Amino acid sequence: MYRNLKLFKDIVDSIPLPIGVYVGDNLKVEIANTAMIKTWGKGDQVIGKNYSDIVPEILNQQIFDQAFSVLKTGIPFHAKDRKVELLIDGIMTEQYFNYSFIPLFDDKGEVYGVINTGLDVTDLHQAKDEIKSSNERLKIAIDNSDMGTYEIDLSTKKIQTSGNFNTIMSIDSNSNEITNDELIRRLHPDDFDVRKKAYEQAEITGKLSYEARIINEDESIKWIKVSGKIIKDEDGTPKNIIGVVQDIHERKEFEEELKKQVLNRTEELTRSNNDLLHFANVVSHDLREPLRKIKIFNAFLKDGKEAEFSENSKKYLYKIDQSSHRMENIIEGILSYSTLDKTKQPIERIDLNEVIENIKVDLELIIKEKNAILVTSELPEIDGAPILITQLFYNLIQNALKFSKANQPPRITITSSFTTINRVEAIQIKIKDNGIGLESDFYERIFTAFERLHSKTEYEGNGLGLSLCKKIVDRHNGTIKASGEKDNGAEFTVILPLTLEGNTI
Repeated sequence: MYRNLKLFKDIVDSIPLPIGVYVGDNLKVEIANTAMIKTWGKGDQVIGKNYSDIVPEILNQQIFDQAFSVLKTGIPFHAKDRKVELLIDGIMTEQYFNYSFIPLFDDKGEVYGVINTGLDVTDLHQAKDEIKSSNERLKIAIDNSDMGTYEIDLSTKKIQTSGNFNTIMSIDSNSNEITNDELIRRLHPDDFDVRKKAYEQAEITGKLSYEARIINEDESIKWIKVSGKIIKDEDGTPKNIIGVVQDIHERKEFEEELKKQVLNRTEELTRSNNDLLHFANVVSHDLREPLRKIKIFNAFLKDGKEAEFSENSKKYLYKIDQSSHRMENIIEGILSYSTLDKTKQPIERIDLNEVIENIKVDLELIIKEKNAILVTSELPEIDGAPILITQLFYNLIQNALKFSKANQPPRITITSSFTTINRVEAIQIKIKDNGIGLESDFYERIFTAFERLHSKTEYEGNGLGLSLCKKIVDRHNGTIKASGEKDNGAEFTVILPLTLEGNTI
């Protein structure tokens, strides 16, 4: 008998779940395994003590009464996910248990004790509470949004919905049962293929997403967005689709209105560009001729042998000549700037060394006049439009010569190094001078059309040279930046890709 009792105690003690055996009317603790002792949190000296003396806090929780009732009636008691408050280390803790009180019978069939088992499910209970709370928050969020949730049983085609689903889909809120076929019938006929393709794609990806129109009872149209996920069983067979439907009608209307505005704006810009091109043609034809005559007649007056002019008259003739020359520059600049984007240029292989040498020849007079020094390094070949690339470097070198210091010969240094732009091999070319320089506030502004750093009386120009350079660089998928210091020279950095796609630019 002793051996059997010891074996029983050893077995009970090895079980990780709390187990206790109570006997007699006072429910004296006969056996309590380590897990039960740890659960009580009252120390190891519990054997032989009354159950209610060890955990007196259970008296007000009906737990002792439950155990005593089992002792008297022989009817087991089971509790599931029941809150139990235990005083552990002087602190009242709240825990949740699945526990049972089971009667123990003697040879005569009379109850002599109760076996108590328990399972701490506090973590499980808290997880359930968190899930429940999360679901409630999600439901509140969905109910207060323009979304509704749905779940489709693919075997029965029946749908369970929640949130604003019925409202969004214009379904009678009293309808107890909705079928997939009914929803399909509400789709606009032109959107059947959109839905079909979305489901075909979902069979591959497991995710469903499409936008479509539904037809309301009053024949009005509403845009919706359907998103979902296919749930498969253990065999990989699609079982359910769960997802959300969203009212996007206002967004679609906004997009349509935006498209109309963009289209109208594009048409306005097209008309404006056409007007600008027309204006450029007017400038090139209608203004050139009277300007040419002004210059000719002014030259006749100055060169006339019979005419005698006072010093003031000579000064006025000089100013007419200077103004007409400046106006000619402005006309040519406007024409070049306004027509640059209108003409497609063929892409050719360009030797940049040859381009620079030709520009030196074109600017030979001003180079000699200012005793300028040009120091160039070896440059590679690139793809581009020859006429535009020539214009680019002509403007930059001419700019360096123009803004030189009065008491110092211009020195222009052109260096290069290989780099990349947008993951394409490119050449970086730097054109540095020792001229009057520029302040940091003008690094970006100088590329704006008609932006001038100095008055037209100090330096000639039309304010379009550098903006034209930026246009040319942009067309070649490159970049151009300016830097420098006031009275300490300027530097222009041009990055151009070595190769371009296509035949024209």
